[in-house]
Amino acid sequence: MLLNIHPLLTGDLLKALDDMGHSDLVLLADANFPAHRIGPPVVEVPGIDVVTMTAAVRTVLPLDDATPPALMDSGLTPRPAVQDELLAAAGTTQSRLVDRWEYYELARRAAVIISTGEQRVWANVLLAKGLCLPGA
Repeated sequence: MLLNIHPLLTGDLLKALDDMGHSDLVLLADANFPAHRIGPPVVEVPGIDVVTMTAAVRTVLPLDDATPPALMDSGLTPRPAVQDELLAAAGTTQSRLVDRWEYYELARRAAVIISTGEQRVWANVLLAKGLCLPGA
């Protein structure tokens, strides 16, 4: 056991996040997202919702200031409430909407996909890793 590490962050997941470099992507995906078909390594956390998992990841992962989180464009107005919850869990109000098919292509570039048990649709967020600075 480690001190000050969120209990949802397993060794495999911590390793994947640690291996990421500046501006590398991590996708936190709902249960409907075709994570295993996309290509990057997948860490499964089936008993956890995507908002809780996003908040856990953000305890160790800084965001890249130049790359706002990417949400899949549902075409709905207003956008699904879960997307606002994801941004709140990520600690930002900034985001960019990406067409569904373009989102899948962007997800292929992720260093890791965290596949959650989230049942709500449109509940995916791509985060870009920021700089890890001393004393931060």
